[in-house]
Amino acid sequence: MSSRSDYRAHRIIPTRWLDNDAYGHVNNVVYYSWFDTAVNAWLIEAGLLDIHHGNPIGLVVETGCKYHRSVAFPESVEAHLRIVRLGNSSVRWEVGLFTAGHDGPAAEGHFVHVYVDRVTRRPSPLPDSWRQVLLPLVVAQGDATP
Repeated sequence: MSSRSDYRAHRIIPTRWLDNDAYGHVNNVVYYSWFDTAVNAWLIEAGLLDIHHGNPIGLVVETGCKYHRSVAFPESVEAHLRIVRLGNSSVRWEVGLFTAGHDGPAAEGHFVHVYVDRVTRRPSPLPDSWRQVLLPLVVAQGDATP
């Protein structure tokens, strides 16, 4: 398992009453929403993602999650980010979800964005300007704990 220090950026995401399911904890599908929120908010704040007019755009082609313990409303989640692979037209993001009072993550997930041309939907190399902004989030693959 990873620790907070294994990641390069983070954001706080409050849970909502509706996130809890019939079993009294946050439903698994919400974790994927947190991954998406953390990464896309970071991309927007970094000036890379313009959801209305930007080019290229990232399409998710792979996802996964390991659940280590439950999260429940009203906890807040600390979504920590890192990049473990910065390819020609793809990025493998990893997200650790932490909560107060716990050293280890409640869950660890990943997804892969393939960047494509907005119109043709064909893979598009990441612009050099994007690479420069993404590089501070990159960790060596050997540094990342699955």
